[in-house]
Amino acid sequence: QVQLAESGGGSVQTGGSLILSCDATSLRTPNSYCMAWVRQVEGKEREGVAAIDSDEDTTDYLDSVKGRFHISKDSAKNTLYLHMNYLKPEDTGMYYCAARSCGGGYCHCGHYKYLELWGQGTLVNVSS
Repeated sequence: QVQLAESGGGSVQTGGSLILSCDATSLRTPNSYCMAWVRQVEGKEREGVAAIDSDEDTTDYLDSVKGRFHISKDSAKNTLYLHMNYLKPEDTGMYYCAARSCGGGYCHCGHYKYLELWGQGTLVNVSS
């Protein structure tokens, strides 16, 4: 069974930093997946925060996190990361790692609704 496992969430003050990790070792061919971080704030819809294409050369970010968050992937470790800096209270939420199979070729994640595999989430709380 394919599983994604997030870790690294926690509580920080405004301006602090966190690094989220997603263990994707269960993916048979990790380079054939685009991967993303999606967050959900209580009472609001999920929103895509950052994504990385299957070629690992192209990344996309939510406008509100550009310049503060950085998504990366360590293919040797089959691990996806989200480096979060200058955190704000509005960044508080449950952060999910998600992936979509590219069928052996290249693909772009697109909207989070197209993501097929999801982790259980890790909670980030930013206090003012």
